Amino acid sequence: MSSTLVKNGSRQKSRGRCANGDANPVDVHVGQRVRLRRTLLGLSQEKLGDALGLTFQQVQKYERGANRIGASRLYDLARILDVPVSFFYDEMTEQAKDSSPVGIAHGANVMGQVVERDPLAKRETLELVRAYYDIADPSIRRRVYDLAKALSGLATDPHHVAA
Repeated sequence: MSSTLVKNGSRQKSRGRCANGDANPVDVHVGQRVRLRRTLLGLSQEKLGDALGLTFQQVQKYERGANRIGASRLYDLARILDVPVSFFYDEMTEQAKDSSPVGIAHGANVMGQVVERDPLAKRETLELVRAYYDIADPSIRRRVYDLAKALSGLATDPHHVAA
Protein backbone atom coordinates (compact mmCIF):
# COMPACT_ATOMS: atom_id res chain seq x y z
CA MET A 1 0.00 0.00 0.00
CA SER A 2 1.45 3.36 -0.95
CA SER A 3 0.91 6.43 1.16
CA THR A 4 1.78 10.08 1.25
CA LEU A 5 2.73 12.13 4.28
CA VAL A 6 0.20 14.90 4.85
CA LYS A 7 0.52 18.13 6.88
CA ASN A 8 -0.50 16.77 10.27
CA GLY A 9 2.06 13.94 10.05
CA SER A 10 -0.48 11.21 9.33
CA ARG A 11 -0.38 9.11 6.21
CA GLN A 12 -2.95 9.24 3.44
CA LYS A 13 -3.29 6.52 0.80
CA SER A 14 -2.16 7.78 -2.60
CA ARG A 15 -3.16 4.66 -4.53
CA GLY A 16 -0.51 5.32 -7.17
CA ARG A 17 -1.61 8.85 -7.94
CA CYS A 18 0.72 11.76 -8.57
CA ALA A 19 1.54 14.13 -5.72
CA ASN A 20 -1.07 16.61 -7.02
CA GLY A 21 -3.80 13.93 -7.00
CA ASP A 22 -3.89 13.36 -10.77
CA ALA A 23 -3.95 9.84 -12.14
CA ASN A 24 -0.51 8.36 -12.74
CA PRO A 25 0.49 8.84 -16.41
CA VAL A 26 1.27 5.12 -16.73
CA ASP A 27 -2.31 4.27 -15.69
CA VAL A 28 -3.66 6.88 -18.11
CA HIS A 29 -1.58 5.43 -20.96
CA VAL A 30 -2.72 1.87 -20.23
CA GLY A 31 -6.33 3.08 -20.14
CA GLN A 32 -5.92 4.83 -23.48
CA ARG A 33 -4.57 1.63 -25.00
CA VAL A 34 -7.58 -0.31 -23.64
CA ARG A 35 -9.88 2.23 -25.26
CA LEU A 36 -7.94 2.14 -28.55
CA ARG A 37 -8.16 -1.64 -28.82
CA ARG A 38 -11.80 -1.75 -27.70
CA THR A 39 -12.69 0.83 -30.34
CA LEU A 40 -10.73 -0.97 -33.06
CA LEU A 41 -12.69 -4.14 -32.28
CA GLY A 42 -15.98 -2.22 -32.35
CA LEU A 43 -16.84 -3.09 -28.74
CA SER A 44 -18.86 -0.76 -26.58
CA GLN A 45 -17.81 -0.08 -22.99
CA GLU A 46 -20.92 -2.00 -21.95
CA LYS A 47 -19.93 -5.12 -23.97
CA LEU A 48 -16.38 -5.03 -22.64
CA GLY A 49 -17.74 -4.56 -19.13
CA ASP A 50 -20.05 -7.57 -19.58
CA ALA A 51 -17.12 -9.71 -20.74
CA LEU A 52 -15.17 -8.65 -17.65
CA GLY A 53 -18.13 -8.88 -15.26
CA LEU A 54 -18.02 -5.12 -14.67
CA THR A 55 -20.21 -2.11 -15.31
CA PHE A 56 -19.51 0.22 -18.23
CA GLN A 57 -18.76 2.92 -15.62
CA GLN A 58 -15.86 0.82 -14.33
CA VAL A 59 -14.55 0.42 -17.89
CA GLN A 60 -14.80 4.22 -18.27
CA LYS A 61 -12.72 4.70 -15.12
CA TYR A 62 -10.08 2.27 -16.39
CA GLU A 63 -9.93 4.03 -19.75
CA ARG A 64 -9.45 7.44 -18.11
CA GLY A 65 -6.83 6.08 -15.73
CA ALA A 66 -9.01 7.13 -12.81
CA ASN A 67 -8.89 3.54 -11.52
CA ARG A 68 -5.79 1.41 -11.75
CA ILE A 69 -5.96 -1.90 -13.57
CA GLY A 70 -4.63 -4.80 -11.50
CA ALA A 71 -2.46 -7.53 -12.99
CA SER A 72 -5.19 -10.17 -13.19
CA ARG A 73 -7.65 -7.70 -14.74
CA LEU A 74 -5.01 -6.62 -17.28
CA TYR A 75 -4.47 -10.26 -18.16
CA ASP A 76 -8.24 -10.67 -18.68
CA LEU A 77 -8.34 -7.53 -20.83
CA ALA A 78 -5.49 -8.83 -22.97
CA ARG A 79 -7.32 -12.12 -23.55
CA ILE A 80 -10.67 -10.47 -24.31
CA LEU A 81 -9.11 -7.84 -26.59
CA ASP A 82 -6.84 -10.47 -28.20
CA VAL A 83 -3.55 -8.68 -27.62
CA PRO A 84 -0.43 -9.46 -25.57
CA VAL A 85 -0.24 -7.69 -22.20
CA SER A 86 2.72 -5.71 -23.57
CA PHE A 87 0.30 -4.01 -26.01
CA PHE A 88 -0.98 -1.83 -23.16
CA TYR A 89 2.52 -0.43 -22.59
CA ASP A 90 3.51 0.06 -26.24
CA GLU A 91 4.27 3.61 -27.39
CA MET A 92 4.41 4.97 -23.83
CA THR A 93 5.99 8.43 -23.63
CA GLU A 94 9.19 8.98 -21.68
CA GLN A 95 7.25 11.26 -19.31
CA ALA A 96 4.84 8.44 -18.47
CA LYS A 97 7.71 5.97 -18.00
CA ASP A 98 9.46 8.41 -15.68
CA SER A 99 6.28 8.74 -13.61
CA SER A 100 6.21 5.10 -12.60
CA PRO A 101 7.19 4.42 -8.97
CA VAL A 102 10.52 2.96 -10.11
CA GLY A 103 11.10 5.91 -12.44
CA ILE A 104 10.58 8.25 -9.53
CA ALA A 105 12.86 6.21 -7.24
CA HIS A 106 15.60 6.29 -9.86
CA GLY A 107 15.56 10.06 -10.28
CA ALA A 108 13.21 10.59 -13.13
CA ASN A 109 12.13 14.04 -14.23
CA VAL A 110 8.60 14.29 -12.84
CA MET A 111 6.42 17.28 -13.67
CA GLY A 112 9.50 19.33 -14.58
CA GLN A 113 11.31 18.55 -11.31
CA VAL A 114 14.28 16.21 -11.09
CA VAL A 115 13.79 13.82 -8.22
CA GLU A 116 16.99 12.91 -6.39
CA ARG A 117 18.18 9.39 -7.17
CA ASP A 118 18.45 6.89 -4.32
CA PRO A 119 22.06 5.63 -4.49
CA LEU A 120 20.98 2.27 -3.07
CA ALA A 121 18.60 1.79 -6.02
CA LYS A 122 21.37 2.15 -8.60
CA ARG A 123 22.78 -0.91 -10.37
CA GLU A 124 26.27 0.53 -9.96
CA THR A 125 25.91 0.42 -6.16
CA LEU A 126 24.76 -3.18 -6.18
CA GLU A 127 27.63 -4.21 -8.46
CA LEU A 128 30.14 -2.35 -6.29
CA VAL A 129 28.89 -4.05 -3.11
CA ARG A 130 28.98 -7.47 -4.80
CA ALA A 131 32.53 -6.89 -6.06
CA TYR A 132 33.60 -5.67 -2.62
CA TYR A 133 32.30 -8.80 -0.91
CA ASP A 134 33.86 -11.00 -3.62
CA ILE A 135 37.27 -9.93 -2.29
CA ALA A 136 38.22 -12.99 -0.23
CA ASP A 137 41.04 -11.46 1.82
CA PRO A 138 39.61 -9.30 4.66
CA SER A 139 42.75 -7.14 4.83
CA ILE A 140 42.54 -6.30 1.12
CA ARG A 141 38.80 -5.65 1.47
CA ARG A 142 39.57 -3.21 4.33
CA ARG A 143 42.17 -1.42 2.16
CA VAL A 144 39.61 -1.03 -0.65
CA TYR A 145 37.15 0.37 1.91
CA ASP A 146 39.77 2.84 3.21
CA LEU A 147 40.65 3.86 -0.37
CA ALA A 148 36.99 4.51 -1.22
CA LYS A 149 36.54 6.63 1.91
CA ALA A 150 39.70 8.62 1.13
CA LEU A 151 38.62 9.20 -2.47
CA SER A 152 35.13 10.30 -1.41
CA GLY A 153 36.77 12.87 0.88
CA LEU A 154 38.72 14.22 -2.08
CA ALA A 155 35.51 14.63 -4.05
CA THR A 156 34.03 16.84 -1.31
CA ASP A 157 37.24 18.84 -0.70
CA PRO A 158 36.70 22.31 -2.26
CA HIS A 159 40.50 22.75 -2.57
CA HIS A 160 41.00 19.54 -4.53
CA VAL A 161 41.54 20.04 -8.28
CA ALA A 162 40.78 17.08 -10.51
CA ALA A 163 43.50 16.21 -12.99
